[in-house]
Amino acid sequence: MARTIPHDRSLTQVQPLYWRIAAELLGELRDGTVPPGERLPGERQLAEHFGVSRETVRQALEVLRRSGAVATDRRGSHATLPGLAVETATSPTFPVGARSAGPGAADRATVAWETPPPEHAEALGLAPHRRTLVHRYESTDADGAGRRTAVTSFSAVALAEVAELARYRDRTDATGSAQLRRAYDWMRKAGLTLHHRDAITRLPGASTVRVTRRVHDQHARPLEVTDLVVDAQQDALVYEFTLPAAG
Repeated sequence: MARTIPHDRSLTQVQPLYWRIAAELLGELRDGTVPPGERLPGERQLAEHFGVSRETVRQALEVLRRSGAVATDRRGSHATLPGLAVETATSPTFPVGARSAGPGAADRATVAWETPPPEHAEALGLAPHRRTLVHRYESTDADGAGRRTAVTSFSAVALAEVAELARYRDRTDATGSAQLRRAYDWMRKAGLTLHHRDAITRLPGASTVRVTRRVHDQHARPLEVTDLVVDAQQDALVYEFTLPAAG
């Protein structure tokens, strides 16, 4: 019988550090941060993410392997928990404008707990200089063209209602990788009906387009604001998404 991790028991100083890291990583696997079948970040990246040594990460992964939550082969470690795979996610990918990286393309996403841009703070109803969770995304093609940058700020409501987002508050340093592409699924799982409003404008004197997305819930409470800037080499930017009704 596969062993399970008693991650809900109180964590004490007697408990090994690697056991706590295993519990935290298991939580991320369960909430879909790393979807089933997808490779986990390398040991060095995980060590930076959790602020521990690579040896501690190695021990934590061994605990998860014994419990059946992680499998390792020649390609590395990957999640084996049942759940929705990336291709079957029911909501649009976060952030707006995010795309699958092609051969040679470069994508980077980070989070930080900081003061958001003033226009974001106003739209989210945040007091001046109040910090919140801020997500940054950057993508370029293999030849350096097609650059996309997005800055997202989350509201106090989103952090209070969505446990998967709140988890990042104490683990943000603006340097570690942070893929929140299932953020909209997490919001809907928390019982929030999402209303998206996207405004698309071409920036004067430049071949770039800005997309500003505002998302609020069924109670008209703001959840997030995203500003996406796209290096558009064409005359028109076509943006299409489908938001299914909450079942």
